[in-house]
Amino acid sequence: MLKIQNLSASYHNRQVLHDVSFDVKNGEVLALIGPNGAGKSTIIRAASGVIPSAGHIRTNGDDFQALEPFQRARYLAVVPQAIALPPAFTVWETVLMGRTPYLGFLGQASKHDEELARGALSRVNALDFSDRLVGELSGGERQRILLARALCQSTPILLLDEPTAHLDLQYQVSLLELIRELAHKENLAVLIALHDLNLAAHYADRVALLVGGHLRAIGSPRQVLTADLISHAYCLPVQVVEHPFMDAPLVLPDKP
Repeated sequence: MLKIQNLSASYHNRQVLHDVSFDVKNGEVLALIGPNGAGKSTIIRAASGVIPSAGHIRTNGDDFQALEPFQRARYLAVVPQAIALPPAFTVWETVLMGRTPYLGFLGQASKHDEELARGALSRVNALDFSDRLVGELSGGERQRILLARALCQSTPILLLDEPTAHLDLQYQVSLLELIRELAHKENLAVLIALHDLNLAAHYADRVALLVGGHLRAIGSPRQVLTADLISHAYCLPVQVVEHPFMDAPLVLPDKP
């Protein structure tokens, strides 16, 4: 379980997270939603140790702030928003970097490490271009490689910051289905920031709504994705109806 307690964070003397607390349970996908600037990415970055924060981020009784980076990397893996990967590395070399927290003094990957890297590439449908240079990849392909690197890390907690960015609809669906399958079948705790409310409704077990750095609501998609909560959070009239062929709410802009 990932346990976030009284988490606060600031940028340039401006507080962007205000005393946020929630848990991500083993075997579930918790989606962070909210308008731009709500604090979704800040929570991911604070939990992963990229930015300083106040409060506590714990798992199994361990406080992440007290752990060395390599120890934290054995607990959680991160798929950040699309970033510039070293262009001269191959896809294979980049994904194998996910095994870094487990390598010995000489940093030599074992056959087991290579098997995990191969399995991670296969899961994101990237095994066929594992020999290509990262600098040759499209934005969507790079995003899939970031996920493969995180899967290769073999951690019980997975943090994802807008992982569907730059992906076409086919890969958005396959990626989110894979993430949900990993959570449910391998008992992972998955925290994912999403802009698309309807993707969150369909693929998340629970949803946390952030507004201005405050946690406004948390619960099942039906409990949080209501016309009243979403309209107030996004300053836009919406209607929420039952999806015509999925067991999930569907958020639509209201008629003017």
